[in-house]
Amino acid sequence: MDGITTVGIDMYALAERLFPICRSITGEGVRRSLRILREYLPLEVREVPSGTPVFDWEVPREWNVRQAWIKGPDGKKIVDFQENNLHLLGYSLPVRRRLSLSELKAHLYSLPEQPEVIPYRTSYYQENWGFCLPHRQLESLPEGEYEVLVDSSLEAGSLAYGEYYLPGETEAEVLFSAHICHPSLANDNLSGISLLTFLARELQKAARRYSYRFLFIPGTIGAICWLARNEEKTRLIRHGLVASLLGDPGGFTYKRSRQGNAWIDRAAEHVLKHQGVPCQVIDFTPYGYDERQFCSPGFNLPVGSLTRSPYGSFPEYHTSADNLSFIRPECLGESFDVYRKIIQVLEGNAVYRNLNPRCEPQLGKRGLYDAIGGASDAKARQLALLWVLNLSDGNHSLLDIAERSGYPFGLIQEVSGLLVEAGLLVKVEDV
Repeated sequence: MDGITTVGIDMYALAERLFPICRSITGEGVRRSLRILREYLPLEVREVPSGTPVFDWEVPREWNVRQAWIKGPDGKKIVDFQENNLHLLGYSLPVRRRLSLSELKAHLYSLPEQPEVIPYRTSYYQENWGFCLPHRQLESLPEGEYEVLVDSSLEAGSLAYGEYYLPGETEAEVLFSAHICHPSLANDNLSGISLLTFLARELQKAARRYSYRFLFIPGTIGAICWLARNEEKTRLIRHGLVASLLGDPGGFTYKRSRQGNAWIDRAAEHVLKHQGVPCQVIDFTPYGYDERQFCSPGFNLPVGSLTRSPYGSFPEYHTSADNLSFIRPECLGESFDVYRKIIQVLEGNAVYRNLNPRCEPQLGKRGLYDAIGGASDAKARQLALLWVLNLSDGNHSLLDIAERSGYPFGLIQEVSGLLVEAGLLVKVEDV
């Protein structure tokens, strides 16, 4: 079993542990999830009190749920939060009432176009209560009196998020972020949470030029909280990715940062081009996940978003069909491999200068052709050597050379190392 397969299985196992937990933008579900992640990483758990101003927003009251159900006219439960936490409208107010079917329907949510699934719905910033159920079940409800219980609390507390900082040789940072606010949805976003957890574990063992910061935060308000509390630290962020929707079998989608041509944009596009899987690259839009906060004009950070199928593009999105059978270990492992390769580009990108720039140096007498002669891709390696020698003028980075030559970054990086050993190349600066 290879390493990518193994890590995909491990990521899936973590998603399985997290799946039953009811999470929201605040509450014990988030804390419980962070406690599980602390078994894998030395996370710092931060708490931001309710009512705290964060730019134009305010941290909301904390929401927790003990039980919630609907009983039909016969007194039997027909909808039960304990069976599937998607049944309850997120941030539902506490309520205990008896009401007619017509009164109840004003608080019921379904998807007529997908009659067999439970939709995921929330009401974070408007006081309301409600239940979600399959449309086929909604249509079959008989007339009569119904009893509703939502045993929840909405009161002063705090918003919790997890943060892991991994120092490198420099203070310059790579930022990774995953939203941790969704309840039992596997692709959105247990896939992102699991991927970043195991990516951080791998980086712990590696030599690191950059420092790395991993955020496990509630969507939107969590990113706003972090930015409001860490405005000074943002000056150190050189690259960043928002991770979500990484366990489904669809192709990859990279959404560029607001800057459009930042190093992270170029690195992600380059890796996907050479990954050999279906992919698309789209321009930044101010809608989506937390990249829209990191890329807001007051920060304009070089943060992109890398998913598989983009949000809203598959029928399972924000429904009970986004379950553990929808994500696959092999897809999680492949996503992990792409993220890892992007880090390799960021870590390895540098500018070199050819120390023998007047005409081509004699490579044979330096043993360079012998060094690559037995390789199955010897011709490609020879051409990569020539590309590196030709463009290493102190102005082009290795990624520039990889893009122009059409060769993968890993090959360009490898042959540049051979040229350094042969005394033909010297590093000018890291990028």
